[in-house]
Amino acid sequence: MLSLHGKIVAITGASGGIGEATARLLARRGAAVVLAARRSERIDAIAQDIQKEGGRAATCVVDVTKAEDLRRLVSTTIEQYGRVDVLVNNAGIAPISPLSDLDTAGWSAMIDVNLRGMLNGVAATLPVFREQGSGHLVSIVSVAGLSVSPSMAVYAATKNAVRTVHEGLRTESTDGVVRTTAISPGYVRTDLADSMPDPHIRQRIRENMDAVGIDPAAVARAVAFAIEQPDDVEIGEINVRPTVQA
Repeated sequence: MLSLHGKIVAITGASGGIGEATARLLARRGAAVVLAARRSERIDAIAQDIQKEGGRAATCVVDVTKAEDLRRLVSTTIEQYGRVDVLVNNAGIAPISPLSDLDTAGWSAMIDVNLRGMLNGVAATLPVFREQGSGHLVSIVSVAGLSVSPSMAVYAATKNAVRTVHEGLRTESTDGVVRTTAISPGYVRTDLADSMPDPHIRQRIRENMDAVGIDPAAVARAVAFAIEQPDDVEIGEINVRPTVQA
């Protein structure tokens, strides 16, 4: 049987949604988790829940747009548990709008969080993975990058950029030291719509989430599947969408 016992996993965007579900599931399956997000009170509460259930959990306040915060997440994880086996790059925002709205501030924010945040994670973990002789980068991407819908051009572009970086890292890591996995969810019941400034788009996305969205635990199970594989097996990409989503 494959197992997560002994795995040390840092998770960004862990204050809710997919990140929270992933932290809870991995801890139940035996991993030690470090929850990272900007909302300290929220990740502290989740970590306490995990500990009450007998799991191992720590927290670190992180803004993924700041490279020094990702370095601090890695150092905190190592100080707490001795190493870092996996970084789950989950933090993301979606202030989507039609390009004609010229929401350049929203574009920049998505680039900074969705893409630069992931690159900050790569920069913080890659030297550690190399020194340890092993490591695994898991990024939550999106099916939005596979079929681009109106209003999602820049959001999809940032997610596709992350997908491209993953493939580049994979081709540079065929020595078996670093594994990469990109997981692309479809509609999932999270608070992602809260970052959408247009009230009509926000309402439409929320309605779609309510109508067809799957539980974040479904994506968490995909994360667990990828990281529990033996070291000589790499799960490169997984798409997880509702069965009724077009």
